[in-house]
Amino acid sequence: MSFTQPPEFDRLAENYESFFKPWLKLAGSTREHFARARVIWLSKLLQNYGAAPRVVMDFGCGTGIAIPLLLELLAAQQVIGIDPSERSLDIARSSITSKRVSLGTMGDYSIEGQTDVVFCNGVFHHIGLADRASAVEYISRTLRAGGFFALWENNPWNPIVRCAMKTTELDKNAIAIPAPAARKLVQGHFNVIRTDYLFFFPAYLRGLFGVEKLLVQLPLGAQYQVLSQKKADSGD
Repeated sequence: MSFTQPPEFDRLAENYESFFKPWLKLAGSTREHFARARVIWLSKLLQNYGAAPRVVMDFGCGTGIAIPLLLELLAAQQVIGIDPSERSLDIARSSITSKRVSLGTMGDYSIEGQTDVVFCNGVFHHIGLADRASAVEYISRTLRAGGFFALWENNPWNPIVRCAMKTTELDKNAIAIPAPAARKLVQGHFNVIRTDYLFFFPAYLRGLFGVEKLLVQLPLGAQYQVLSQKKADSGD
């Protein structure tokens, strides 16, 4: 199966980074800062559950910003980057040379029960409502029984995020997905373990960063992660 990619992604791939600049300036941080923070958070949780993933999929990898972090911080032996935008994949291939990484579209891979973790950041709000369940089903099929699905999404309950999604060209066709809807979406194939909200403070309040771990249940962070585990009896 495949999900429908908004047509602007191939067209905008070359200047993808520029669309984040106004909001990164407001946050006082870089995309790399947020990407690293997401993977660090996931890594700590996986360690708590005794998971040591060997094969990790980045579902909707885009230009590949998270892939080196998945290799480094999750110590993955193999990372599979999946994206429907061929131009985004070309850009990712130009900067990622590790032999432990493979990049392609969903049609390029027949992966059944081979991955330990699927990481997905900011993708589902670009997937049409009618295709979201199929995307979750695909992710479930790629995972072994007991594998983990880390679904990161923009939090539409955060006013700055809501404003950003309304004004950036990248999100002109997006349909935001709040955390309760994300949990409901995955529950057919996964047991939801926890939902965490992150990124509460801009960089000029970095002295409060240490407090964020105490606020992860407060649904106001700029992003959230729904961490779930594949059901042993999912039938995939």
